[in-house]
Amino acid sequence: MPRETDGTVPRLRTRLAGALLSVLALTLTGCGGAATSAAGASAKASAPANRVEPLTDAPNPQLPVTVRSADGKKVTVQNARRIVPLSGSLSEIVFTLGLGGRVVARDITATFQQAAKLPLVTRNHDVSAESVLSLKPDLVLAETTTGPSEAMGQIRAAGIPVLVVDPAKGLADVGPRIQAVADALGVPAAGKELTKRSEDRIAAVRTAIPRHKEKPRVAFLYLRGSASVYLIGGKGSGATSLLEAAGAVDAGAESGLEKDFTAITTEALAQAAPDAILVMTKGLESVGGVDGLVKIPGVAQTPAGMNRRVVSIEDGVLLNYGPRTDQVLKSLVDQLYGGGSE
Repeated sequence: MPRETDGTVPRLRTRLAGALLSVLALTLTGCGGAATSAAGASAKASAPANRVEPLTDAPNPQLPVTVRSADGKKVTVQNARRIVPLSGSLSEIVFTLGLGGRVVARDITATFQQAAKLPLVTRNHDVSAESVLSLKPDLVLAETTTGPSEAMGQIRAAGIPVLVVDPAKGLADVGPRIQAVADALGVPAAGKELTKRSEDRIAAVRTAIPRHKEKPRVAFLYLRGSASVYLIGGKGSGATSLLEAAGAVDAGAESGLEKDFTAITTEALAQAAPDAILVMTKGLESVGGVDGLVKIPGVAQTPAGMNRRVVSIEDGVLLNYGPRTDQVLKSLVDQLYGGGSE
């Protein structure tokens, strides 16, 4: 599993909820592999502003509380005046709960506008214990993959409560992750409200998906041209749930790729035979856009490559499975089906 130096992927299936701002939106028209316009045509999907939408009424934490962390430990939170979330996804949840004013730092994967001016406490992707401790947090929120372990150990040794949250694997994790953070912050009712809002919005997008005769096959490619990293997602890449919710087939997983990610080969792409390719915007930019993407061996020979059909979604939200997942799903649907139906 690649370890990134640009901070984009803190957890590649462990859980690609990557980062870095990019506003290169490339899209797909048509579906099911059938050309709906001239070859190579694409439509620009309107991307929402890179902001989170807090609950209308900011909750008042009722503390102390004791909760169970995903690492099996019991964590007692006495105060939540100074919070340090160590992933973009967890930062997004805290801000959307209405407690963003209590967040005193961010890691490199928190790219939404409200967090942009907060001090960084990561170097590339590694947590800096010294930076975290210098901010005197009441609570640190982490993923099971947050590291290095030495840094997390230093934070715990200093007596700072650390809540570890299970990683996001799919749509079913949206609610539990929100609730885990809300419970630790002493705002369980706000967690339920945000969970309901998030799940209702996802359901609304799914209801509006146009009917189509065949499910388009979509391959999720992870690209970092600067590091010559070119991977195709298989089972457990994190994209399957999102693609299935959009009425598509995860071409990599369906073709039999058992690993989370596999190096791209002509054979693997031919077996996957995607009608469309899903990428992160920063990854697409790193290979020179669609022109560079189709130069990767095997891509040009796929239906997606021949028709230059690429769905691009911002790194910082694609696989977060958080409060903005409805926006991600809508963007995916809009790009796949172009607002039409068959």
